[in-house]
Amino acid sequence: MQTLKQLYPDWFTSEGNLNIDEIKKAVNPELVNETERYEFRWFGKSQAKRNAFTPSNATLVFDEDRSVNPSNSENLIIEGENLEVLKLLSGSYREKIKCIYIDPPYNTGKDFVYSDNFTQEKRAYWENSEYIENGIKIDTNTENDGRYHSNWLNMMYSRLIIARQLLKDDGVVFISIDDNEVHNLRKLCDDVFGVENFVGQMIWTGGRKNDSKFISTSHEYIIAYSKNLEVQKSKIGQWRIKKKGLEEIYSKYESLLKKYKSDVKQIEIELKEWFKGLPNSNPSKAHKHYSSVDENGIYFPDNISWPGGGGPTYEVLHPKTKKPVIVPSRGWLYSSPEKMNEMILMNKVHFGEDENSVPCLKSYLKDREYQVPFSVFYQDGRASTKRLRKIMGEDVFEHPKDEKVLSELIEFCTTKGDIVLDFFGGSGTTGHAVLELNNSNDNNLNFILVQIPEAIDEKSIAFKAGYKKISDITIERNKRVVQNIIKEKETQQPDLFTGDKKEDALQGLGFKVFKLQKSNFPRVDFAPDPEKTEEENIELLKTYIANKELQLVNAFNKPELITEILLKNGFNLNYKLVLQTQFASNEIHFASDGEKETLICLDVVINPETVDYFKNNTDKKFICLERALDTTKKYNLKHYLKENFNAF
Repeated sequence: MQTLKQLYPDWFTSEGNLNIDEIKKAVNPELVNETERYEFRWFGKSQAKRNAFTPSNATLVFDEDRSVNPSNSENLIIEGENLEVLKLLSGSYREKIKCIYIDPPYNTGKDFVYSDNFTQEKRAYWENSEYIENGIKIDTNTENDGRYHSNWLNMMYSRLIIARQLLKDDGVVFISIDDNEVHNLRKLCDDVFGVENFVGQMIWTGGRKNDSKFISTSHEYIIAYSKNLEVQKSKIGQWRIKKKGLEEIYSKYESLLKKYKSDVKQIEIELKEWFKGLPNSNPSKAHKHYSSVDENGIYFPDNISWPGGGGPTYEVLHPKTKKPVIVPSRGWLYSSPEKMNEMILMNKVHFGEDENSVPCLKSYLKDREYQVPFSVFYQDGRASTKRLRKIMGEDVFEHPKDEKVLSELIEFCTTKGDIVLDFFGGSGTTGHAVLELNNSNDNNLNFILVQIPEAIDEKSIAFKAGYKKISDITIERNKRVVQNIIKEKETQQPDLFTGDKKEDALQGLGFKVFKLQKSNFPRVDFAPDPEKTEEENIELLKTYIANKELQLVNAFNKPELITEILLKNGFNLNYKLVLQTQFASNEIHFASDGEKETLICLDVVINPETVDYFKNNTDKKFICLERALDTTKKYNLKHYLKENFNAF
């Protein structure tokens, strides 16, 4: 039951009991007769849940031309409608994503909401190449729509259901939002992730605005939920951010140390004067209490009394006067005189000039560099726009999120090798943040960005600059970030980019681009002709099947087909293929993504020699086309390999 609750928390009541009606809704909403009870409901909720579990009719295709250093990186940028992409990723990346950040439409009445309603009259955009090349036009969700909030909730609900499946047990999701839907988003996330997994709600203010008749709203929110908060609590060292302004303090200290050597008193005097001269806006000013210095570095004379009072009151002698110092009113922090003497011998106790003051505990800055993030923070809303303008050359995207803020969010909840997902990619800020983070540390994080090819207004600066779709900006921004990092590294360490060293130097500096398109496996849309006989319709069906099978082999290239087949078999998109030369009569590759591996062949005929190979290698996994086998070969392969064999 606990496993079921972890997988599908929305199937349980707020009291933790399994709700059979919710299971029925996932199968068929008509099976349920609604009764009145407390729950978060809106029009279309059941259908939105079903949309999340409806199989996708699309696939992902590698776009080598728009990829950057694809062989050196496992980062992914996927151009496509995000619900379909999430469905395709749900097999390969289930419980592998550590951090999700999304900046969805805020539902202001001017932005779009995906309808997720593709009918014969309204085909999915990936079936039309014109949309893929020039961008899809997306309707706005206007306030006079009778289902204004429901439309937005339906869009978010189906996507968050799948997103939760992708998260690791200690994974976390951050969602940017403003006042338009923050109240509904909280209730929606309680429904999807469980109210017990709510982490917090941060307020991000970017400066004053004067755009309202009543209250000038100068803030927005970032809501955080964990996949499993109890697991998250067990992770030591996470959810901490480095205090700002420390590098400047260390730099000043190092210059004073070089000037005055071991004269710590003079270093301390000048360090205090330096703090006084800083403007209040300087982040280093917030740490002015760290202005005492000894041979071990910069410290702050901290409280050495027992928390809450009632601590021990033994005698402590001043090191110079040899007289007992004043005992703090709450008693000593350390329970025994022996422990206190140990701290004094380690030079971790700060004494006053004589015994007439209470000693303090030396809290060194180097030991207090990190802190729990605050729920309210300021970040200049114009700064990110200026930095993006510098990268792109002009203002090609309005109101981009701040990559420095995202860097902090990502850094305090991830560890080495984690994957970060953003399925409302926008201008590509999340990818930029990950690339910059990797450049400043060795965590080697990987990102997956998903952005629909939304058409750009032909009157906009971005369109005139040559961008037809928002996804073009997503890709180009991260391409330029990679180029800037490489250029900076080449300037600092040119030797790293010569000869055999270059591949290592480029590691992680790039991304693969994939596009969402119609599945290579034809859907069955045959319908018998009522004017023909049964025998004639059977012949027509046989011809239809033969044409579809021929189309499967001849109309699509092998790399695309391999990607779709491996994705359907749970391989991630960073798989590697190696041709197996021991097979003389068939072209067979060994596919591996670091976790899964298989032999795969897309030849139209599997030769007997290949079948015989698996008679003595029953531990191997093998995938091939079903039409490449006759009944005997298929039976033998199934007999030899059992569950290790799969025919498409």
